[in-house]
Amino acid sequence: MRFYNTLIKSVEEFSPLEGDVVKMYTCGPTVYDYAHIGNFRTYVFEDILRRWLKFRGYKVIQVMNITDVDDKTIMGANEKGISLDEYTREYTNAFFEDIDTLRIERAEHYPRATEHINEMIALIEKLIEKGIAYVADDGIYYSIAKFPEYGKLSGFDVKSVKAGARVAKDEYDKEDVRDFALWKFRRPDEPFWSAPFGDGRPGWHIECSAMSMKYLGETFDIHIGGVDNIFPHHENEIAQSEGATGKKFVRYWLHSEHLIVEGRKMSKSLGNFYTLRDLLSMGYNPIAIRYLLLSTHYRKQLNFTFDGLKGAYSTVMRLWDTIGRLESISDLSVDNKVKPKVRDMIDRMVKGFTEEMDDDLNISPALAHLFDFIRDVNSTIDRGELGSADASEILKALQSIDTVLDVMTPIEEEIPSEIMEMVEKRERAREMKDFGLADRIREEVFNLGYIIEDTKDGPKVKKKI
Repeated sequence: MRFYNTLIKSVEEFSPLEGDVVKMYTCGPTVYDYAHIGNFRTYVFEDILRRWLKFRGYKVIQVMNITDVDDKTIMGANEKGISLDEYTREYTNAFFEDIDTLRIERAEHYPRATEHINEMIALIEKLIEKGIAYVADDGIYYSIAKFPEYGKLSGFDVKSVKAGARVAKDEYDKEDVRDFALWKFRRPDEPFWSAPFGDGRPGWHIECSAMSMKYLGETFDIHIGGVDNIFPHHENEIAQSEGATGKKFVRYWLHSEHLIVEGRKMSKSLGNFYTLRDLLSMGYNPIAIRYLLLSTHYRKQLNFTFDGLKGAYSTVMRLWDTIGRLESISDLSVDNKVKPKVRDMIDRMVKGFTEEMDDDLNISPALAHLFDFIRDVNSTIDRGELGSADASEILKALQSIDTVLDVMTPIEEEIPSEIMEMVEKRERAREMKDFGLADRIREEVFNLGYIIEDTKDGPKVKKKI
């Protein structure tokens, strides 16, 4: 298994520190608003990685942080005139609802920043003792000049940095290479905690260092996030953690590329900013959304389009239809054994899918192997060459692959009662051999957003998109 490691700028073999146990830290949400589809592009990638590691026999210990104290959350709470806890609780709950909707597996740990202040204080004290952090008039800062390897992840050259220049903001521009805040002294209208070096609250970067090392140790296997996290956030995490421990912080750094919308950067000002909830309110199927987010390699920019989303829905419907056909096959064979041809089809698909996913989660060709298989399966069904043993074995293989993708089980979509009444009216028309009326009803149902499929078990209704 191979991954592209941002730290060394190349693909390398993956080998965890502790046998078959993989310890993984994934950057989670800052709970100041509902997560948008760009966030979920990264979260779905993290989910696919987690699932693939498990598919390949590893035990995964995943930590995903919940940032519930930073500049954005404090500002949002103050604007609403409520406590920080009350403000962030709404968006934290919404985040968990959203990841469940997208079938993102739950991590083993979801530490909240506000519940780990003591760990952050202890880490800052260690950095002060080592002379890497210093006290300024507005807080405690990390001196990047004291960490010679600063920039090794992002590639920034710190030689030209002006000594003593500081940046207090939690998030700042990529060109803004300055000493950064570990702790911000108490300010009006901000929550604060007591610390030996002065009351205040943590900066954003120290939070992840403290929480990841608490749950995963001073050195762990994988750290993941979006490319926008490489600098300054992940660079600062390395400096803080390795500065304090003298040990390698993370062995493999994986980063997902940006998501754009209809070829443009997602922005509220452009009117192309979408949360998952926005898409669901438009009637889009969450499994189609999941499929679209996972179907492009994580290191390639994903152009999210509504035509693409409709195509994703058609794709997952194709999977669902094939599975339905397999489940309805009755045994016509005498010996009820899996045919060698069917076994060969399955083996080729699983082998191709596995080899591509082992190669830095190369999802597009992996999916190509899957859909070549689906095409061959449908052709074999059409020729009447599958028995129940064949169908059962194919379903097992698809279920195995779906432990990674999790798109093959449809969400039951409620069909409005008026649509079902029209379907029943059409059935009565067909029984009376009034096929003209039946066709008109079918077209009217289609125009209302639903498709009627006639099967041997009666009509089935699906929502179109």
